Amino acid sequence: MPRPQESVQQSLAQPIASQSLKEMARGKTDAVIVISDITRPVPNQLLLPIIIEQLQTAGLPAEKITILIATGIHRPNEGAELERLVGKEIASRYRIINHFSKNETDMQLVGQIGDGVPALVNKHYLAADLKILTGFIEPHMWAGFSGGRKSILPGISSVKTLEFMHGPEMVAHPQTRYGVLEGNPFHEAGLAIMKQAGADFIVNVTLDTEKRMTGVFSGDPIKAHLAGVEFLSQHCVKTLEEPLDFVVTTNAGAPLDCNLYQTAKGISGVAGATREGGVILIATECLEGFGSEEYRAVFEHATTPEAFIEKLMKKEFFIPDQWCAQETYQVMMKNEIWVHTSGIDAETLKRFHFRPVAQLSQAVSELLDRFGQQARWAIVPDGPLLILKVA
Repeated sequence: MPRPQESVQQSLAQPIASQSLKEMARGKTDAVIVISDITRPVPNQLLLPIIIEQLQTAGLPAEKITILIATGIHRPNEGAELERLVGKEIASRYRIINHFSKNETDMQLVGQIGDGVPALVNKHYLAADLKILTGFIEPHMWAGFSGGRKSILPGISSVKTLEFMHGPEMVAHPQTRYGVLEGNPFHEAGLAIMKQAGADFIVNVTLDTEKRMTGVFSGDPIKAHLAGVEFLSQHCVKTLEEPLDFVVTTNAGAPLDCNLYQTAKGISGVAGATREGGVILIATECLEGFGSEEYRAVFEHATTPEAFIEKLMKKEFFIPDQWCAQETYQVMMKNEIWVHTSGIDAETLKRFHFRPVAQLSQAVSELLDRFGQQARWAIVPDGPLLILKVA
């Protein structure tokens, strides 16, 4: 996209199935802009100044505009990290709030989802007169595609609600997977909670492998998101005639390869195209190690992949973050997972049933020796940004 700033401006002025943002903002008392946290490569420093300019032109002063960081259950983004996320000027001029999913005083009940599960959403979002969601549309291992409703669930929802959304039955559901919206209970719950909490306008983008913007989809929270999904699907789905013996992949580089928690996405992204008994070799930096201390604790239950899944389904324990470990071990019951990383030591990886890899080239040679020179294999350099399927 040669002139991204102009494209965003045009999208806000001529949105999908909606008034322009400026028209929508006229007469509003205040506004909240929900943004993704530092783990997502959303071009906030491009989007936010344009969105804010539209709001201020419509009559909203700076003190009536709040930026809410949809951390989900991730850590907050503060200090220098916050400046990298939104830019120094915006960080210094505007009210910016990190969502804390465990802070009960910040949550408000808006209804129910699923089988009587309380839908608890950030009260700062709910209090705003104008609600704007921003985000990045990419393949997602449970929601089918990210963006749209995901800014609210899990972005700014309570951990109590996320216990349902990331519960073992949800993660194990056959339609809770990459590229699927129809019949996907994760997607449907997201739509339900968005309707209950309210959302006026979205600004979602698609990006290429260099994190450059390729499309911007603004307007109606459902229709604009679906337009972005339709556009992206033309470029990110690859269908194979037969499954692969092994795959060499990544977690799409920074910022997504920051830890093992996020790395579950790259593993799951190629699992559907890897045959039973095949191998997934993933290169991921994991500078933050496992991610949170809670996520590290989850793995202590993994005496074997099978035993771990059995414990989960019996609900013998619940630890926030267990859902990505569940996804990983569901794959591991079918495929070996080899990991090349500088962030977790080899002994720890082996303890939790991964195969540590020091040299990628040597690992590929070993895999070719195992499966033969005529093996079916692929290199997927952008990990979870591509959906691999078998016809």
